[in-house]
Amino acid sequence: MGIMTAADTKPMASTKVVNVPNAITLARFLLSIAVFVLLPWGQYVAAAVVFIIAAATDWMDGYWARKYNEVTQVGRVFDPFVDKIIICGTFIFLAAEPGSQIAAWMAVVIAGREMLVTVLRSFIEQHGGDFSANMPGKIKMVLQCVAAVASMVVLAYVQQTTAGPYTLALEWTALISAWLAVASTVHSGVIYIFAAAKMIRDQSTTT
Repeated sequence: MGIMTAADTKPMASTKVVNVPNAITLARFLLSIAVFVLLPWGQYVAAAVVFIIAAATDWMDGYWARKYNEVTQVGRVFDPFVDKIIICGTFIFLAAEPGSQIAAWMAVVIAGREMLVTVLRSFIEQHGGDFSANMPGKIKMVLQCVAAVASMVVLAYVQQTTAGPYTLALEWTALISAWLAVASTVHSGVIYIFAAAKMIRDQSTTT
């Protein structure tokens, strides 16, 4: 992960609001709302399917925007906002479900990391820098999605069978994936913190 200067490789963002990438982002936002409705109703399979569809579209808006030069100022704000809504919201709702392998403190760690990185990104970009996407951040996102889906699968399975032969294996899979998601969340957050601190230090030495 690197923090680039203002003269990075990102295309210039336009002021256009309605385009295909922003429509995809909006659809992902609506899908996240559907997940939040389905989970309290106990519709875990449907929630898992909708969540997977929403998560799978995460790369589509950015790819389309870069490929067809449709990067917008609205998209640069709306896209990461929706990403955080669906991940943080899903973990919060799962933490509230009895039998979920997502503990409340895990949801707090994930939400706290996302808020911290948002503040750091805003601060750095105001000073001419930019947080570029990094591999730890992408791995974090994948592990978070795996943990969320695994927890929904456990909830759906336990709901249908009181003590099936695969219950313990599913629960351990969901629990391990949840811990991996938390570990990767903290790791990628620390990388952002050190990168931001380095940029601030470098700027202070040049002024």
